[in-house]
Amino acid sequence: MDITKIPQYELLEHHYVRELESEGYLMRHKKTGARVFILENDDNNKVFNIAFRTVPTDSTGVAHIIEHTVLCGSDRYPVKDPFVELAKGSLNTFLNAMTYSDKTMYPLASTNDKDFFNLMSVYMDGVFHPNITKERKIFEQEGWHYEMDSPDGELTYNGVVYNEMKGAFSSADEILGRQVKAALYPDTTYAYESGGDPEFITDLTYESYLEFYHTYYHPSNSYIYLYGDLDMEKALNWMDHEYLSHYEKKEIDSAVTLQKPFNKMKEISLCYAASEDDDEGTYFTWSKVVSNALDLEKYLAFQVLEYVLLDAPGAPLKQALLDAGIGVDIYGGFEDGILQPSFEVTTKGARQEQREVFVETIEATLRKLAEEGLQKRSLLAGLNSLQFRLKEGDFGRWPKGLMYGLDLFDSWLYDDNAAFLLLETQDAMDELYKKAEGSYFEQLIKECLIDNSFGVVAMAVPKVGLDAENEEKTAEKLRVYKDSLSKEEIEEIVRHTKELKEYQETPSTKEELETIPMLTRADIKRDVLPLYNEERSMDGVKVLFHEMSTKKIGYLELVFDADFADLSELPYLSLLKQILGVVAAGEYSYTELMDEVNIHTGGIDPGFVVLQPETGRPTVRFSFRIKAFYHELETAVNLTAKMMYQSDLANEKRLLEIIGETRSQLYERLKSAGHNTSIKRASSYHSESGYLNEIMTGISFYEFLNDLYDHFEERKGMIIEKLRAVSHQLFNKRALLVSFTADKEGYDVLEKAMDTLIRQMPDEPFVKADWNMPLEKKNEGICCASQIQFVGRTGNYKDAGLPFRGSLLVLQNILNYDYLWIRLRVKGGAYGCMSGFGRDGDCYMVSYLDPKLAETNEVYDKLPEYLEQFDQDERSMDRYVIGAISEMDIPKNPAALGVRGLTAYLSGITREQLQKERDEVIDTDAKEIRALVPYAKAVLSNNCLCVVGNENKIKENSSLFTTVRSL
Repeated sequence: MDITKIPQYELLEHHYVRELESEGYLMRHKKTGARVFILENDDNNKVFNIAFRTVPTDSTGVAHIIEHTVLCGSDRYPVKDPFVELAKGSLNTFLNAMTYSDKTMYPLASTNDKDFFNLMSVYMDGVFHPNITKERKIFEQEGWHYEMDSPDGELTYNGVVYNEMKGAFSSADEILGRQVKAALYPDTTYAYESGGDPEFITDLTYESYLEFYHTYYHPSNSYIYLYGDLDMEKALNWMDHEYLSHYEKKEIDSAVTLQKPFNKMKEISLCYAASEDDDEGTYFTWSKVVSNALDLEKYLAFQVLEYVLLDAPGAPLKQALLDAGIGVDIYGGFEDGILQPSFEVTTKGARQEQREVFVETIEATLRKLAEEGLQKRSLLAGLNSLQFRLKEGDFGRWPKGLMYGLDLFDSWLYDDNAAFLLLETQDAMDELYKKAEGSYFEQLIKECLIDNSFGVVAMAVPKVGLDAENEEKTAEKLRVYKDSLSKEEIEEIVRHTKELKEYQETPSTKEELETIPMLTRADIKRDVLPLYNEERSMDGVKVLFHEMSTKKIGYLELVFDADFADLSELPYLSLLKQILGVVAAGEYSYTELMDEVNIHTGGIDPGFVVLQPETGRPTVRFSFRIKAFYHELETAVNLTAKMMYQSDLANEKRLLEIIGETRSQLYERLKSAGHNTSIKRASSYHSESGYLNEIMTGISFYEFLNDLYDHFEERKGMIIEKLRAVSHQLFNKRALLVSFTADKEGYDVLEKAMDTLIRQMPDEPFVKADWNMPLEKKNEGICCASQIQFVGRTGNYKDAGLPFRGSLLVLQNILNYDYLWIRLRVKGGAYGCMSGFGRDGDCYMVSYLDPKLAETNEVYDKLPEYLEQFDQDERSMDRYVIGAISEMDIPKNPAALGVRGLTAYLSGITREQLQKERDEVIDTDAKEIRALVPYAKAVLSNNCLCVVGNENKIKENSSLFTTVRSL
């Protein structure tokens, strides 16, 4: 049947979207007014998304808490946590829910038809018939609740969203961004924090929460998106029959209102928490509202201006601030995803007294650019970079159908007739190419950035001890509240705390669990995905060719063995990765070089990886990852050669800028991704590959950069010589392996493109350095300005003589969505938890945004006891196995398939080995999981613990650590 003829739906618009090679349909459900958008094509990675326009009127986080709770059981699926049951036991390629400033989304994806409809059913029932109206404890668990274990105990707050947002509000950058948005849009929903401000989350009542749900979660306020090679007729009829037809149309006022422009720029100031050794300096942000989301030309043009003004090395706005000495890290750009997008410039590491000169520098630079004109090559580079991204459709592990769906909401949410707007971009891009030859972009700067008072200047200054002040303020509020309670009221909180914990500890019944639709092991493909590796040679250089169709794009990786570097040189290798491509090379200044890269390629990105082969010591490989259309491959290789052999490593001013910026960005990552920081640091205590990773990317590398930056003047000569020496040894023909993903036509082009480079390469003997790694169990508590913790525990099972088994991947799924999830997230209030079991024997368990510390470590210690008693029926084991296979079978684009083949080759992993591991996963039963007790004991026996987080919490638990220190 033609889907445009389904009687329950009205077709509003239909045409072919050439940019996405898809048939597009904009429809409306006649009875309810539910909006439906369909992209039909041959992509088997099918996507469903149901979203609601949600417009908070306070900062209690009500929209966010509802997002967490509607997937905690429903009429048809009364399991306590259907989301987790799906996550651990489906073949999904994406499964999540997201709260934005003005919308809440529930997207999913799967390549399996049966699985896709199963997931869609659970999500639809969750959003329309959730158990939140029947069970208040769901709100308390995910949102917030009072917690007190005994009448004389301490009264505290707990809740998953509450703790998540305490973590988010520990970041100076996050706090500044939220305050800027509130100042820019004071009369709209954007003035409020949709995720929830911890100060106000505890003001949210259960009744207000339910009122918000009943107001906005109705088909008449819904936006439904379907994508891929799905049976659209079946999906549309199913949605109507099972859900939409059961509702009447309802008038819902959820419109997002426009903010009236300001007559003059606003100025705001705020503080962020810092410690004595944890001070990032003053932040400044300059922000202007520049557009309406429905102006496609500006939407695209400001992404180009982001590159030209800020992103490119030497970009004029960024460089002007650096040259003026205003901060060490400048970033920002086009802030979209809301009705009135803005353009922002933020500098980090400045001084308070530089506020006026910060603004003056930005405005003077913009005026000069508007009057004298932008560099045409930079504009072309920005346009080409955007065009390449739009055409390639490479979003890494995220399904492209998901990303297209997110894009369409940037217009569809604000105008029912504008769903196609941001998907059909080619005509607008063609027009921008023409306009770039004139003064269009300069006029845009003048109109939107200079002659525009609709903006904000914000300053965030560090305040030592603010975290402690806030903690004491919360504690005092709770003490006062407790003192106001009667004996009976206190006993009621204690009783309710106990009841909530009992509720959390009580598993769903077998009957409830069996309501969740699921696949069986028979639905899993037994054969492992092949490795597309063909060994070839070019003039004595080994080539790994991954033959497949790539739409005339060549994915090239030049891989150099870096094992010549001794331990003291490896951090310089990591620094070299930050330098190449953003300094002058050959006849190009560093600005011109990046322009050439973006004009001719889809990117030339230096990087490195630490690998642990099956036998022997770890290895470090440095690479250039290059992507370009076939006709540009030769130019791409020539540009890479200039980076390798002609980079100006002696420009002291530029070198100091790069070190300062890298240091600043790494510091923010170490704090915000504290789970990675703690795992990396703890692994370095016992693992050689972990040690190498830490000194090249972790806290040790941050300390290395700090030392270089603080002593640059006296050491700059030595730094330059070290970089030159490492570079000279690295780019050697004998150290090179070429990895290339394309078809035969592309390979023929590559041979010609590589000829000149290979002939000019040094051909010198290659000697591996002797790495004597000083492994030491430090067990550190690392304090930073944070209200929350990341608790990491690592170890290695191969040290105990145990081999890798596929069942370890099933155990990983069990831990992530059962053992750790229930104990750390559901009961403990942590936002997340993760584990990993590597082929090299290295393993980890870590909590994410965790209010606990010692209790979390105790959960890790009790893993063997849990495994000894592990006993699940076949249906449950099927779910765990399917979830493990889902992680292994995430669809990969050609570029990712090439990287997979290369990584397997460098690690000595064969297809036969991968097949054996896959068979072991599929055949895992409860007995096999119990047999992993020795693995858990071996990992835990290392007792390697590292915690990143709140200073007071770490010091309270100092007995767990050998060292307590600041980040």
